[in-house]
Amino acid sequence: KVFSRESKVGNRELKGKDQRFDKRDLPLPAPASQIIYGVLPVLEILRAKPKKIEKILIAEGGHEKRLSEIFSLAKENRVQFQKVPRQNLTKFVEPGANHQGVIAFAASADYYEADKLLEEISEKIRAGEKPLLVILDGVEDPRNLGAILRTVEGAGVDGVFIPERRAVGLNETVAKSSAGATEYVKVAKVTNLNRLIEDLKERQVWVVGTSFETEKSYLDWDWKQPTALVMGSEGKGLHRLVAENCDMLIKIPMLGKIDSLNVSVATGVILFEAIRRRNL
Repeated sequence: KVFSRESKVGNRELKGKDQRFDKRDLPLPAPASQIIYGVLPVLEILRAKPKKIEKILIAEGGHEKRLSEIFSLAKENRVQFQKVPRQNLTKFVEPGANHQGVIAFAASADYYEADKLLEEISEKIRAGEKPLLVILDGVEDPRNLGAILRTVEGAGVDGVFIPERRAVGLNETVAKSSAGATEYVKVAKVTNLNRLIEDLKERQVWVVGTSFETEKSYLDWDWKQPTALVMGSEGKGLHRLVAENCDMLIKIPMLGKIDSLNVSVATGVILFEAIRRRNL
């Protein structure tokens, strides 16, 4: 049983944040995820495509024995799951539908395997190519992610890495905002961005982060080298450890009174400067 819709509580559109459960509200994934309900349908997607699942909600007081395989597979594949009051699950399914106490929120596009993407990067470097990658450190607005993926596709970027937690995934809003780019861009989810950065460095990829606190301009970097560009979240920018692990921090010099650009706009400015340099 599968359907999609824009998820709302009252008049407030839900954001893609990992929230703690409060009986006054619901802990929800990003808006417009694909909703799958019922024990067997949820089990099937857990068995076949666990990476597509953003989160699972399970009714409190549900039969543990019946749901044990769901718990086991979710833990094994590091899928977030949470118990909520049974009546709250009805908000996500069609009227009269039997959700059987379990609902899964799945991505609207397939993720690429992170290990496979890393190996492809290594192969390109061994062949003398200079891969260009994007790492997103906690982008939460689905429209921003969609716009970034559209830019990434247009710039011919080799792949995008996003964190598994505290970030928006490939939901329907992202797919629409990307103008179809989710079908072409290799997007991989990773558990730990800092471990990913170390892995990329070992593969001879330079990791360049963005920060308005640095004095280095994005024009100061040699974009002809194998590079992973790290963009921070909308409000806080890069996490401290992520910033510290980058080989270099850069910024886009601002000439007006506002000190930064929207993350999707900034990504476009930097990526197409990188492409311009590579084509000289």
